Amino acid sequence: MSYLSLSDKDKKEMLARTGVGATDDLFCCIPEAVRLKRALDLPAAQSELELVRTMEAIGRKNDYSRHLSFLGGGAYEHFIPTVVDYLSSRGEFVSPYTPYQPEVSQGTLQIIFEYQTLVCQLTGLDIANASLYDGSTGTAEAVLMAQRVTSRNKVVLARSLHPQYREVVRTYIKNLGVEAVEVGYGPDGRIDEDALGRALDDKTAAVVCQSPNFFGVVEDIQALSDAAHGVKALSVAIVAEAVSLGMLEAPGKRGADIVAGEGQSLGIPLSFGGPYLGFMACKKEFLRQMPGRVAGQTLDREGRRGFVLTLATREQHIRRERATSNICTNQALCALRATIFMETLGKQGLRELAWQNAQKAAYAADRLGAIPGVKMKFSGPVFNEFVVELPKPWPAVDAGLRAKGIIGGYGLEPAYPELKNAALVAITELKTKDQIDRLAQALQEVLS
Repeated sequence: MSYLSLSDKDKKEMLARTGVGATDDLFCCIPEAVRLKRALDLPAAQSELELVRTMEAIGRKNDYSRHLSFLGGGAYEHFIPTVVDYLSSRGEFVSPYTPYQPEVSQGTLQIIFEYQTLVCQLTGLDIANASLYDGSTGTAEAVLMAQRVTSRNKVVLARSLHPQYREVVRTYIKNLGVEAVEVGYGPDGRIDEDALGRALDDKTAAVVCQSPNFFGVVEDIQALSDAAHGVKALSVAIVAEAVSLGMLEAPGKRGADIVAGEGQSLGIPLSFGGPYLGFMACKKEFLRQMPGRVAGQTLDREGRRGFVLTLATREQHIRRERATSNICTNQALCALRATIFMETLGKQGLRELAWQNAQKAAYAADRLGAIPGVKMKFSGPVFNEFVVELPKPWPAVDAGLRAKGIIGGYGLEPAYPELKNAALVAITELKTKDQIDRLAQALQEVLS
């Protein structure tokens, strides 16, 4: 195949074949009012040396690394062993794309198979796919999967589900005739079970709940699953902080039918928001409705163990409009990093990592809760995040903390107008006692 640019003659032949007179005619479906009718406002082209200098100057404007940060809310700063970077940067892992040809993709396929196995162990379910984009799209895909399995067109979303996840779900279902109903939370920060009972009916496809939820509170997945199954709906558990699975019982063991979420905590750096790693697992009977790909183990003609793509139900290039999903690729490199991370730590290491997160968060909650005027907003059990309610508006407190070199948390009012003067604080294993004490001291000074 030639990769030479198209000549004017080539372009004229292509336009003639499509039956249009000019390239602009191909975009006639785009409303005139929203078309850009000027050149893009971009700087002039630069040489490589000039571009490097420009990017370095832009990079120096970022001062996040000079702050002590307690941000969380779906993206967490965890320690990443050096071996993860070393192995995942090898050329044979970086370069391959989707492993359609098993005879030349055994390494990639083995990694995907091991990744799927680890996700099944973490979630307590039978089958895992070869990864999705991120936690938000993973949640949306789980909703659509539940709709296909049940043939119902209503989904119940916990208001304590990540706000951006809820937005993505609504975007996915907007034109599909699926109704989304939100259920609030109680004083403990968990989903309001009475309100949930009123929202459930015979049209409900799934109950979607995050645990630990956006407030850091651990939900009772068993109770939510029982409620969903009571109306023959599916229980969908979302996990935004994958490290929590090192301590909490697997959602699949607590009745969840589908578990989806974000795997960024498993060896993937924050990277200013991506790329991240969406994961999904489900019961075996739902396999044919699961998006993405599944790698399996087999034997070749000579009886040697090998790996192949055993299922690719999403393939829109084959099934077109009948495809289960339009997810177009898998996050194989991110899945590789997660696999190396989990296999480096092992079961005991992941359990220890989760324990450190929980213990340090408990210490931080005690320290901050002892400051006059500060109280814990919710009474439910937490993992490594919690919500504090402050006696002053969060923007002012945030500005005071940043002036001291501290990003103290995430203000909740924009996403939850009812939670005024409240902030979400995340504590991972990277935070030391001295750093937590520094946060407490700074907060007390700002509030005084």
